[in-house]
Amino acid sequence: MRPDWDRYFLEIVNVVKSRSTCLRRQVGAVIVKDRQILATGYNGVPRGITHCSETGCLRQKLNVPSGQRHELCRGLHAEQNAIIQAAYHGVSIKGATIYTNAKPCSICTKMIINAGIKRIVFEEYYNDDLADELLKETDITVECIKIDR
Repeated sequence: MRPDWDRYFLEIVNVVKSRSTCLRRQVGAVIVKDRQILATGYNGVPRGITHCSETGCLRQKLNVPSGQRHELCRGLHAEQNAIIQAAYHGVSIKGATIYTNAKPCSICTKMIINAGIKRIVFEEYYNDDLADELLKETDITVECIKIDR
C-alpha cells in the first residue's frame, strides 16, 4: 500500500539514521518543504573527527543519564546536522517540516524554532520537559506518528 507523505518521509528518516555511529541511540532527521527533501542529518561526530565507535562513548564513560547534559558528547544530534547541512549548502528551511525518529531535545528545539521550521513530525517520544515548554510558546505543529513495521 502506498504510504502517505508523513509515513514516506519517516521511512526515509529510518534509512538516514542507519549512517549514525552513535553507540547509544541512532537518530535521523529529514527537513522537507513542499514535499521535497531539503536536507538530512544523523547523529554523529563533526566532519573529520574520529567516530565514537572507535573512541568509545564519552557519555557512557562519564555515566551521563539519557536526556541530561547534552553538551557532554562528541557528536551532534540529527536535527542539528540537518539544519547545519541546509545552512552549509545555502538552502532556506523557513516554513519547512522536520521529520525525526525521536522527538527533539530542548537544544534542537531551540534551533528548530530559530530556523523557522513550522512543523515537527516524530515517531518516538523523547522526554524533555524544557523542549515541551518551549514548543507550547510557539505556533509550531508537533505530531507523533507511529509506523507499523
